[in-house]
Amino acid sequence: MNEKTMQRFDLQNAVAANRLVGLWRMMTGYRLSYVGAVLSIAVAAAARTVTFFLLRYLVDDVLGKGLHLDRVWLLALGIIGLAVVEGGFTFLRGKLAAQTAEGITRRLRDYLYDHLQRLPFEYHDRTRTGELIERVTSDVEAMRRFYAEQGVEIGRILALFVFNLAALVSLNAKLGLLSILFMPFVLVLSLWFFGRISKAYERYQEQEAVLSARLQENLTGVRVVRAFARQPFERDRFEQENWEKYQRGRRLLVMHSLYWPASDVLCTLQMLLIYYLGARMAIEGTITVGTYVAIAGMVIWIIWPMRNLGRIIVQASSALVSYRRVADVIGEKREDMVSGQHNGRLRGEIVFDDVCFEYKEGEHVLDHVSFRCEPGQVVALLGPTGSGKSSLVNLLPRFYDYDCGSLTLDGTELVEYPIHWLRQQIGIVEQEPFLFSRTIRENIAYGSGREVTDKEIEEAAQAAAIHDVILSFPEGYDTLVGEKGVTLSGGQKQRVAIARTLLKDPRILVLDDATSSVDTETEALIREALERLMEGRTSFIIAHRIQTIMQADKILVLDKGRIVQQGAHRELIQQDGLYKQIYELQAQVEHSVGEVGHVGHTI
Repeated sequence: MNEKTMQRFDLQNAVAANRLVGLWRMMTGYRLSYVGAVLSIAVAAAARTVTFFLLRYLVDDVLGKGLHLDRVWLLALGIIGLAVVEGGFTFLRGKLAAQTAEGITRRLRDYLYDHLQRLPFEYHDRTRTGELIERVTSDVEAMRRFYAEQGVEIGRILALFVFNLAALVSLNAKLGLLSILFMPFVLVLSLWFFGRISKAYERYQEQEAVLSARLQENLTGVRVVRAFARQPFERDRFEQENWEKYQRGRRLLVMHSLYWPASDVLCTLQMLLIYYLGARMAIEGTITVGTYVAIAGMVIWIIWPMRNLGRIIVQASSALVSYRRVADVIGEKREDMVSGQHNGRLRGEIVFDDVCFEYKEGEHVLDHVSFRCEPGQVVALLGPTGSGKSSLVNLLPRFYDYDCGSLTLDGTELVEYPIHWLRQQIGIVEQEPFLFSRTIRENIAYGSGREVTDKEIEEAAQAAAIHDVILSFPEGYDTLVGEKGVTLSGGQKQRVAIARTLLKDPRILVLDDATSSVDTETEALIREALERLMEGRTSFIIAHRIQTIMQADKILVLDKGRIVQQGAHRELIQQDGLYKQIYELQAQVEHSVGEVGHVGHTI
């Protein structure tokens, strides 16, 4: 969505209003066509009402008084003409309403998709993926139905009610007023059900989101489920959530089933009352037979549409619930991607000064961390799981902002840089790389943010030691990668991710245990390529094997969010501390593995 459209269509302001006003404000740009749909409804309703006056004339004047039969043909043509008018404007109503509904929801989906990608990491940390999918699909669809069907249907019902009631009163004021005697009871009943069905529908939608999240999680982890033969366990969990959805859905349908008989009884009593009184008045001569025929027809188009108004109100409750759920997402504050300043090309000097960070209040993940990284230096992070290594590097692209202290890049506080520009300067290879369901070529080119040549892609792949492997595939670089890269081995996925980052040519490089999924030979090839490519770049390497980081300019040893040691390998190995303990433990393991391998070779 471009900026001009965003200014005209401010969803953030729309959701600030109450639900009905918010739904109206979302129609910006489509209100004229929706008003056209409502006016079409009014014309169609007026045509139907006029039809009953023609029937009255036919019965009283043509048939009753024996006027010339040519009048019958004229009346027939009039009724046909009115039917054509009613049908034509009903079609126009549907067309304009559909145009409005589809346009609004298309724009809303685009906005939500863009909005979700601009929300901070902490929001996605606390929100389930299935829940977000449900809101972008099912809830938006409920709003589409409101605009396409329920909103215009309310207009149609009100137009029929107003025109036919006015016509009834003009024919006979007493019967006209009596025709709406039970209407307040129908409306009260509808509103009573509306409140309860709204709550029941909201609970149903929440459970549907839980079920979607369960399905999404299971399909994502399908390999783990099968590897551990946990299909029966996962099936039981799904059946439990599905049973809960069944229970909530059944309660919702029971409420609907209670509403219809109750409203039918009231509406039928109302209609029978008017038929009885009208028949008596016609027999007594108070009204003509033609008037009775017209009134009998008009009453139907007052009572049953009003009964349907209750149905529409009940159904509209789902749209209002969905609107609130969508509004909750839209109301979340986006990351400010553009505010700040930058001074051209980065040198890469990074200084942490007493930096603290916590995901939850009172639980420090980084506790007063301080160190300095000169431009072009390679900094390695080592420490046990949960020591804060990944959290530390996640502060650099501002996935999260630090809570205290100072973090500067080239002498400027990190929070003063525009997030969008900053992330363009940083390349990240994660411990568990994510590949899209596209070709290998597209996956490698994804991170560059520009048009790249095949030669550049191949050079990046060669640097990541994956070029020859790609050429061995029948389709080469046009090989379609399965969902999340399932058609590639762990090492192959890692090297494609490395190639993607290298093609970006970042000033700062972050390798989050990037060689953990490759064999020793491939790791040596990648390390050699990375040593060349890290020249002149500030690089951070997270690793668990000391052998991987021995050549780093500076090694930071973290434990429980604090830097307990820092220095080069030759310095740290001389000190008693966590680094030496890890080094000796890994040396013992490698020695033991070597002995086992030697024995196996001898056998």
